[in-house]
Amino acid sequence: MTNASHQPLMSTYPAPPVVFERGEGSLLWDTEGKQYLDLLSGLAVTSLGHSHPAVAEAVATQAKTLLHTSNLFGTIPGPEVAGTLDRLLGGGGKVFFANSGAEANECAIKLARKWGGRGRHVVVSALGSFHGRTLATLHATGQPQKHEAFQPLPDGFRHVEWNNLEALSNAIDPTVSAVLLEPVQGEGGVNPASREYFEGVRKLCDERQILFMVDEVQTGLGRTGEWFGHQHFGVRPDVVTMAKALGNGVPIGACWALDHVAEAFVPGDHATTYGGQPLAAAAARAVLATMEQIDAPALAREVGKSFTEALLDLPQVVEVRGLGAILAVELQEGNDSKEVTRLALEQGLVVNAVTPSALRLAPALIITPAEIAKAVTILASILGEQS
Repeated sequence: MTNASHQPLMSTYPAPPVVFERGEGSLLWDTEGKQYLDLLSGLAVTSLGHSHPAVAEAVATQAKTLLHTSNLFGTIPGPEVAGTLDRLLGGGGKVFFANSGAEANECAIKLARKWGGRGRHVVVSALGSFHGRTLATLHATGQPQKHEAFQPLPDGFRHVEWNNLEALSNAIDPTVSAVLLEPVQGEGGVNPASREYFEGVRKLCDERQILFMVDEVQTGLGRTGEWFGHQHFGVRPDVVTMAKALGNGVPIGACWALDHVAEAFVPGDHATTYGGQPLAAAAARAVLATMEQIDAPALAREVGKSFTEALLDLPQVVEVRGLGAILAVELQEGNDSKEVTRLALEQGLVVNAVTPSALRLAPALIITPAEIAKAVTILASILGEQS
């Protein structure tokens, strides 16, 4: 007999404050029919907005054509998507498709180990970073409080202070194969790297003959105002990972590596049943085509500029940091970002408390000026009541 009070989902997330049923563009509707303005985009995923017609059509058409054959055989959309990603990254590389950002980073970590060889396996990442929830990517994540419940974690990870080149240099010894960094620490509080830091990391990796791997899971594909966040800094990584916006909600991730690095993998070294399968690849193909058509990086720059200028006019906002359309809104002392997030949801605005004192905004790149103005008005009203 079924227990009516039994909840079939594991308790890995808090009880949801609202259940969403439908979305269109920057708007969401819950099961009660209430409308919300979404400034989070499913954590920087739906960069083209909810239910984008080109993506919906691509998924529907592919679902009626071919869903899956496994990677024992070739299919049509995947190689085309890989070619587009390689072009956007400057060419000369190869792509492995996965199902998520964590899996893309797992691929990068395995590639670094294979490339480095036995005894040269350590990956150095930054404190405050976030790279995933698998055991390896959890240890790559520079947030020790997330580690404790799952110790012992896999060996081979080291963490250094963010944006500190000297600390990174001191951490590199003959056991290190790669450095893994985000251009903007998203989950860590929306903390952009400096150009000098990324230039220094590139030089350091060249000098020590190790890989520079960049996690673009949250920052990639136009979000920062360039196709990839590292392109702001004029450096070229050896490995780049991505996911989130690539499918606009359809699960797909990718790990790109320069040819001479990718060649470390041979058949049998890495695999996944679903990675790059036709449905996900068809969605990604439509996403990339649409992003290029609308010039997604330019839109991100405009959205970020509009939000930053409007939010800095609010007396309760002390800083707006980030790149393009991934922003943290640092609130005046006395404001609780979690409480502001709760009140915003009550007023039909979806934001995220990324630190105790800061809100994270990652709106759809197609958000309208009127929607930006509405969002700022709601935040101004809430912050005015809090102060």
